[in-house]
Amino acid sequence: MIGGTGITKTFRQRGGVLGAREVPALRGVDFAIPKGGAVSFIGESGCGKTTLGRIIAGLETCDAGEIVIDGVAMSSLSHRRRQPYFRRVQLVHQDPYSALNPTRTIHQALAAPLALRARQTGRPRAWADERAGELLGMVGLDPGYVLPRYPHQLSGGMRQRVVIARALTVDPEVLVADEAVSMIDVSLRLGILALLKDLRERLGVSVLFITHDVATARYIGTDGELYVIYRGQVVERGPVETVISAPVHPYTQALLSAIPVLHGLESPGEQRVVPVEASGDHPSDDTSGHPGGRPSDHTGGCLFAPRCPFRTERCERERPVLGHDGGTPQRHACFHPERRSVVAVPVSHR
Repeated sequence: MIGGTGITKTFRQRGGVLGAREVPALRGVDFAIPKGGAVSFIGESGCGKTTLGRIIAGLETCDAGEIVIDGVAMSSLSHRRRQPYFRRVQLVHQDPYSALNPTRTIHQALAAPLALRARQTGRPRAWADERAGELLGMVGLDPGYVLPRYPHQLSGGMRQRVVIARALTVDPEVLVADEAVSMIDVSLRLGILALLKDLRERLGVSVLFITHDVATARYIGTDGELYVIYRGQVVERGPVETVISAPVHPYTQALLSAIPVLHGLESPGEQRVVPVEASGDHPSDDTSGHPGGRPSDHTGGCLFAPRCPFRTERCERERPVLGHDGGTPQRHACFHPERRSVVAVPVSHR
């Protein structure tokens, strides 16, 4: 099991028209990924979810907080000693083309880490070639066709399957899928999501899915947990179906209201929750996990208060913390939680 407590990260920008400043990316985030479980992080671009995924995968360090893997705190280990732990967590990148070396064949991309494992475990060199073929078959690809080819000779969906196969070369316990289907043709996305679900069931690997798409989060782990992140803070957390069917935080409700549906298919009694247009308080559209161009930090009160249609004076004075209140099964960071049956944006059709 892998978890984290109080994960905090701030990016420091130098120079420019506005001069040096600090941009908070994560604000005391707690999380837990159970063995064989599915967890999804969802939020707008620039909310910090990619940064959190990179910290979990050991590619970034946090300023404060603790990553714990199998009960071992990573801060207590040297860089060399923590590598075997982080090797259990593998990142599936958003862009499958940039994740692969264009000058190396798929065989070379898979055989290199497998050959290293063969030497470490005393296996024959031929094992690496055999295992490469097995992994491609496991992700639904024909080894005879794919192994001799270069990345540019494959489709986007095939490249993403290769990236997943490469992540499996070290027998990971957790796959961190960062927007893993956002750059794939719509017709191929369901196949990749079904593959991740199959790997979770067949291999017992945990899946952490980072996305801005509610439907994707719902599909990947109906029995898992959903974390809703706004400006680096988890504002709602709970079972996927509970959070989606009965959200209590206005930001979660606004996200669900933004999903388009055909006009006339809304359920009676539903309402739209539209965030207030607070000029200068929107997260940037930076998708790398390094927020840039955001306004100065909102230091007082709830982070969502400037955009919340239900805010009160208390919201502007105090910042709520994640917890249980009002008998809701999910945890939330809101002073006025209320279940609202939200309707997506009506889209007229002819």
